[in-house]
Amino acid sequence: MLEVKQRTGKPAPLGPHEGVSIAAAAQRTGVSVHTLRYYERAGLVITDIDRTSGGRRRYRQIDLRWIKICTKLRATGMPIKTIRRYAELVAAGPGNEDERLALMESHRAEVVAKLAELQESLEMIDHKIDVYRRSVEAGEADQLWAPAGAGAGARS
Repeated sequence: MLEVKQRTGKPAPLGPHEGVSIAAAAQRTGVSVHTLRYYERAGLVITDIDRTSGGRRRYRQIDLRWIKICTKLRATGMPIKTIRRYAELVAAGPGNEDERLALMESHRAEVVAKLAELQESLEMIDHKIDVYRRSVEAGEADQLWAPAGAGAGARS
């Protein structure tokens, strides 16, 4: 799982040709420095990251926006292999929009299915909360199911 850091305040926007250090890029995108390096190694970044004369990375606005896209795709469960394919398509430029669309539509369908599954699980959790709340308020919490010696009428 990728480490996502909480952001504090919004930094000033970059100009189109300005760059920031890897630490600043991590802060702006909400991911760790380690994750930024991994994204590069894994082939997820669509541009070559600029380097200073001393070899330090300089992330431009386009890089930061792309990293945020990758982070959102990962958060929705898209595999690294699929993000890499999407990055390859985007980096290749015009002419492959149908494949990009198909990739996104397929992933969207997976996300919708996962949301439905999560909604069903949330409904079960809400039911459990209601059962416990009613039992506690009625002074019947001791009637709830217990693993050892639970009575036939016990509720869980």
